[in-house]
Amino acid sequence: MKTSAIALCVSATLAACGGSSSNTSTLPRLTAATPATLAGSCATLAARLTFANTTFTSVQDVPAGTLTVAGKPIAEHCVIEGQMNQRVSSVDGKTYAIGFEMRLPVAWNGRFFYQANGGLDGNVLTATGEIGGGGPLNDALNMGFAVISSDAGHSSSQNPLFGLDPQARIDYGYNAVATLTPMAKQVIKTAYGKAPDRSYFGGCSNGGRHAMVAAARSSAEYDGIIAGDPGFHLPKAAIGEMWGAQQFAKVATATTTNGLPDIKTGFTAAERQLVASRIVAKCDALDGVADGMVHDIKACQANFSLANDVPTCSSNVRDGTCLTAAQKDAIGNVFSGARNSAGAALYASFPYDAGINGANWTLWKQSNSIALDPAAAAFTFTTPPQSASLLSQLSSYALNFSMDTDAPTIFATNGVYTESSWSFMTPPDETNLSALKQRGAKLMVYHGTSDPVFSSNDTTDWYQRLMAANAGDASNFARLYTVAGMNHCSGGPTADQFDMLTPMIAWVEQGQSPDSVIATARDASNAIPNSEVPADWGAGRTRPLCPYPKVARYKGGDVNSAASFSCS
Repeated sequence: MKTSAIALCVSATLAACGGSSSNTSTLPRLTAATPATLAGSCATLAARLTFANTTFTSVQDVPAGTLTVAGKPIAEHCVIEGQMNQRVSSVDGKTYAIGFEMRLPVAWNGRFFYQANGGLDGNVLTATGEIGGGGPLNDALNMGFAVISSDAGHSSSQNPLFGLDPQARIDYGYNAVATLTPMAKQVIKTAYGKAPDRSYFGGCSNGGRHAMVAAARSSAEYDGIIAGDPGFHLPKAAIGEMWGAQQFAKVATATTTNGLPDIKTGFTAAERQLVASRIVAKCDALDGVADGMVHDIKACQANFSLANDVPTCSSNVRDGTCLTAAQKDAIGNVFSGARNSAGAALYASFPYDAGINGANWTLWKQSNSIALDPAAAAFTFTTPPQSASLLSQLSSYALNFSMDTDAPTIFATNGVYTESSWSFMTPPDETNLSALKQRGAKLMVYHGTSDPVFSSNDTTDWYQRLMAANAGDASNFARLYTVAGMNHCSGGPTADQFDMLTPMIAWVEQGQSPDSVIATARDASNAIPNSEVPADWGAGRTRPLCPYPKVARYKGGDVNSAASFSCS
């Protein structure tokens, strides 16, 4: 990373990068990384690489400008491809390995970045290192980091049936990270003559889950961890997705070609726009200004009522101007969260927010909920897994998934599958991060309040429990930032373009606590526009992302400027 970038953050205003924290001084401050240069060429590096149970299949030079980020050329670097722990499964007979890619800049900033990928993994994505949010203008590789990316122990051709193999489940859950980390650090030491001074970890969605798990399981290995929209309770969230699909099925007005309810007709685009407009009307000004964004999400839940604030249809004619009583009941169930017939919660509730009208919202709630999530549940999260023949019946599986008898199987084990999905997918003892804290390492979590798959309520509940486990204040090592209107990791009517990595480095290495992070709305003038940003917001809108439980409140001035808001 360029020294000027860190210096800029450290010397910037408190609104942009944060001020000192009164309790930060009680914890160790880790020393700053120092740069180094690649020793020799990529070709000579190839001859020197060795690690147990690892095959380095390719080491190539990548000239400057071959890769770009937001149109900017990335400097010359080496790309290394390989795999670890190749084996043939005794359960399904398939060949598995942990595939990876590393990118090592010739001019190195002394830091390592683990790029945690999302979804079911299975792909070795380009190891550039995400810095947070949507439409990134920079990445870790461009900042001078050595970066690794992984498929988490299986290939995309094995999705979703890799869950039939017990070891592939564990690699996906936590073991790929634990296995790759020491190898990556050894490669870096071979390449530069020293191990990384500082190590960082980042990802969103399942990558955010990987990050939360790393904070608990790999606290000795990483100095700064960024978890975006973390699905750290992913098995429960998958159940929540299928619960939502079942609710929409109750009020669907059409069927699909396979004869099942078309859940998209249970809550149409026009109806979602109606509800979004009523949420904004009720909640927009609670943060001090009517600007189309609901920053005080907690107050919104107390003020907005689906029953009272959205018109009820006087008949069963649905034209987008009202909801039927049955729809209100179904949608209310979706937002209240999955539960069994005894009323026990199986996953968290979701907050009502303006981003309910986002394209990503309906993708997760009304498409992935009957395709991706039931596949993950059927083959990876339940024990024993379902037969592979279920692949052609995932929609039916989702709509008939029993909240009473099927849901508990995420906690089950047997002689073959000795770890439950709740064990291998979630952080163990998730509010005990004392090892991370006492080292001086830091954790930054962000979450869109309109995330339709991983509830921001679940993450704020975790953070409240983390605070309680740390005498009521965890802010000296862990902070949570909610992003108003943002769907899953990006998108929606939101300011979702932000850099978490630069303030993280300043916090870890220079003690500069991130009292806010500046986010930009990607309007039509942005380098990477977001079509869901309302045109009437104007150009270049910025907002402070505030550390929970603080809220961005308007204090006067230009409504499009973050400087007109304070975190309180």
